[in-house]
Amino acid sequence: MAAAKKDSKKDNRVYLYDSTLRDGAQTQGVDFSAIDKAMIATELDALGIDYIEGGWPGANPTDDAFFADPPKLKTSRLVAFGMTRRAGRSTDNDPGLNALLGCGVDAVCMVGKSWDFQVRVALGIEPQESLAMIGESVKRAVTEGKEVMFDAEHFFDGYKENPEYALASIRAALESGARWVVLCDTNGGTLPHEVEEIVSKVTAQVPGDHLGIHCHNDTENAVANSLAAVRAGVRQVQGTFNGLGERCGNANLVSIIASLTLKMGYETGVKPDNLKHLTHVSRAIDERLNRAPNRHAAYVGESAFAHKGGLHVSAVEKDPRCYEHVEPESVGNRRNIVVSDQSGRANILAEFRDIGLEMDADDPRVLGLVELVKRREHDGYAYDGAAASFELLARRALGEVPEYFTLNSFRVTDERRWNAKGDLITLSEATIKLNVGDKALMTVAEGNGPVNALDEALHKALTPCFPIVEGLRLVDYKVRILTPTEGTKAVTRVMIETADQEGNRWATVGVSPNVIDASYMALNDSLTYKLFHSGEKA
Repeated sequence: MAAAKKDSKKDNRVYLYDSTLRDGAQTQGVDFSAIDKAMIATELDALGIDYIEGGWPGANPTDDAFFADPPKLKTSRLVAFGMTRRAGRSTDNDPGLNALLGCGVDAVCMVGKSWDFQVRVALGIEPQESLAMIGESVKRAVTEGKEVMFDAEHFFDGYKENPEYALASIRAALESGARWVVLCDTNGGTLPHEVEEIVSKVTAQVPGDHLGIHCHNDTENAVANSLAAVRAGVRQVQGTFNGLGERCGNANLVSIIASLTLKMGYETGVKPDNLKHLTHVSRAIDERLNRAPNRHAAYVGESAFAHKGGLHVSAVEKDPRCYEHVEPESVGNRRNIVVSDQSGRANILAEFRDIGLEMDADDPRVLGLVELVKRREHDGYAYDGAAASFELLARRALGEVPEYFTLNSFRVTDERRWNAKGDLITLSEATIKLNVGDKALMTVAEGNGPVNALDEALHKALTPCFPIVEGLRLVDYKVRILTPTEGTKAVTRVMIETADQEGNRWATVGVSPNVIDASYMALNDSLTYKLFHSGEKA
């Protein structure tokens, strides 16, 4: 293999490749819908991720639905994942490869074996046949105008046993036109000093600006391994947000992004202004998946910059550098000094700016809003995944949101019975009484569940007064138990997502010991948010 002509260690640009939508889906308890994937991809695109892997076309209906109607990305490249051709088939006669190349995206990532042991045992073929499968598959994709990435599966284990074959596998991809070859620590067993040593040897022969790293976290070293690989010369890093992934997870791209930019001086697609949204994106993805965020997560956890009493608080108040390795605001987090009533003000002001509210830090209303948000969050509200409810909370406190309608009462009943066809059915019926101005309204509606019935009754009552609500639809609904020790009496948090006919989406939240009451709060915010932003008058 020819020596690398370019010293990649002097190239300061590192490309970020997110595989949350595929690798993350292999996490126990995680199940993406096509809508989930589209919304997460939109968040990652706004952050500045270079490549977003959407899934595996042809592998399951969800991924097929996602690629059939992919989100419109502004900065990121959408990538489809798949395998090289199978043994004994041509590239034209392989259904999996055809599905990968025909899914409508311009970038693809192919996985193939780089360990001759795996080739013989897992595939049952000779190593030379595997090299041909890699080269021919990449060549066909390049011929069809794709940007190709090759994931060299089990590269580090393969290199330890047979470095000549491991290098031959990535050479087969590179010489056939692959833009990137990615060195994979597939079983997560390699340690940082091994990664840096092996990658340094590889970059002596392969340009680092054509090399990527893909690490699993089975020894709790995935982030360290990824950073070690960058130090050794690779210029693409693959990982998942919040470290999602099978077994112990994948390299946590959140920590990698922050460390690369704030600690190591590398340039990525995530610019400093966008880096301030890192905490929001991390928590929004957890909320999307109905998971409790890890409060102790590096950089973005709720406790990452928390200081509780004693000498630490005294020192931090004098100079935060005593116990904070970076400024919390640089990643969109906030310092939380438990004994101080000032904690959170800068963070709240930043969130105000995001929704177009400019307020002076010394405005007495700011402190009131900070305390209000803290009380609400203590009660169970979470605004990272419900930006519409946060905006309404702020604007209501400032007296900017009209009272479009006033609820007097609602009643929801469920009936489970056998119908005339002998089928066991459950019907929900909601009755709602409300006022629009001085007009008293009462409506009744049925639904396929209590929340749907309540939503239908609200729309039925409000549409004559505000026709714009007719086109709204609830597209997602999640419930989280906040006090699991209380059993069926537990406090619940309801997050709903609403869409309008223009394709806009927004999320709202409600909290109550009664799940129907929490649902109404979220529905109320959803309707109010649309009316406010449409310029409707009370």
